[in-house]
Amino acid sequence: MALNKEQIKKLYRKRALNYDLTANLYYVIGFREHKYRQESVAMLNLRQGETVLEIGCGTGLNFPILLQHIDKSGKVIGIDLTDKMLKRAEDRIRKIKWNNFKLINIDASEYVFNDKVNAVISTFALTMIPEYEKIIKNISSALEPGSRFVVCDFKKHEQYPDWLINFGVFITKPFGVLLDLADRKPWKYMKEYFSKVEVKEIFGGFAYIAVGIV
Repeated sequence: MALNKEQIKKLYRKRALNYDLTANLYYVIGFREHKYRQESVAMLNLRQGETVLEIGCGTGLNFPILLQHIDKSGKVIGIDLTDKMLKRAEDRIRKIKWNNFKLINIDASEYVFNDKVNAVISTFALTMIPEYEKIIKNISSALEPGSRFVVCDFKKHEQYPDWLINFGVFITKPFGVLLDLADRKPWKYMKEYFSKVEVKEIFGGFAYIAVGIV
């Protein structure tokens, strides 16, 4: 059974301190996480001075990549359910002396778009949120025509044998990825709420990057 919100918070509070290090272990199996993050941010088509919202920003691994695109004249709003993950993100921001970031400890399904946002991104987070359809709908309503929403996440490959799929679940289980999440397919709802959606499979079909344009 997929984790509920309290279980997710408990898990990532434990993972927060060493999250960045353990995430790098994916490279052992050939999963080029940083490359996929870079590719996802590039698909936002950001310009200098723009504001981008990141859902499930975690420890801020995407922050340096986003900053390269929006420059110091832009702004990043990072929201996350887990306070200790955001504490790590705050430490990252403070260390580099950035001042164009706003961090909010909130359930993404309850986030209200009070700030004007030019683009939204979520990497390895959206599928874990039970109300992901509500979030997608809210994003589509908040963004202006032509704006983009990019999702990068894991998925089940329909044609691979069960043993291989189960292995994939096994190596991602420490991050809360369970087979039950296979039924959650955010890109399908993106196609319902966005005028144009493109989906690119990565890592042999075990992950994807989806781009929704309002």
